[in-house]
Amino acid sequence: MSHDPAPTPADPLLGPADVRALSGALGIRPTKTLGQNFVIDPGTVRKIVRTAGITADDVVVEVGPGLGSLTLALLETGARVVAIEIDPVLAEALPATVAARLPEAADRLLVVRSDAMDVTELPAFPGEGPAQPGALVANLPYNVAVPVLLTLLERLPALRTGLVMVQAEVADRLAAPPGSRTYGVPSAKAAWYARAQRSATIGRTVFWPVPNVDSALVRIERRDPPSSTASREEVFAVVDAAFSQRRKTLRSALAAWAGSAERAAAAVTAAGLDPTLRGERLGITDFARIAERRGPDA
Repeated sequence: MSHDPAPTPADPLLGPADVRALSGALGIRPTKTLGQNFVIDPGTVRKIVRTAGITADDVVVEVGPGLGSLTLALLETGARVVAIEIDPVLAEALPATVAARLPEAADRLLVVRSDAMDVTELPAFPGEGPAQPGALVANLPYNVAVPVLLTLLERLPALRTGLVMVQAEVADRLAAPPGSRTYGVPSAKAAWYARAQRSATIGRTVFWPVPNVDSALVRIERRDPPSSTASREEVFAVVDAAFSQRRKTLRSALAAWAGSAERAAAAVTAAGLDPTLRGERLGITDFARIAERRGPDA
């Protein structure tokens, strides 16, 4: 007895019933450990893709595709997508979901079963070299959003733009300018790679399960890092030290980094800055100037 293949749904994107049915079929529930909250509203993922400006010419990297809500919306544009998924069940199921709901896009999807923090190179689409995505579009897991974003910006130099959905508080931190209440390590380190701008707020009800925090979109635009003789690692060491004791002046906060409070003050002064300032007043270019002035014996 033959079986006809299941018809392609009228709307290939996943609605609430689709998400729950797929989860049940796979025997999974979203876990807090992996920071999983699945998007159940097709309108929201289409809005994200439109806001990101994705077209058929793009190669997109997505982190944490989950059941494929955003993946399908990205593929719907004609773009090619490299999806990085840590959950082995979800990683194995995603190609089948795409084949069933958007069959013409199946060959435009690559799934990488990995922790995004461990990815150093991406696989290749058939007949090509390793994928070089120019855009990052992702609903980043709440608990690792900042390290994942910084790691991908470091390791995937072809990334020029991004639109990521993160916890609203994280969005504020990433986009915060020097001197603002939410400015800190994520703001400064992100600024090394890119300009980050907070975009739309996303309602809680578009997720399953419904999170107890708001979400927001952050737009990322790659730019050249500050011109400096100090390396990124050296500059980030200054950033970490400056914010390790947030209420302390640079003279005090950078004492361990420089070798003493006096050396810290000398390095900050040599960089043309006031050692009585606190770290939250400095931009990434300021931190780079301080890193260049660290004494050789520190």
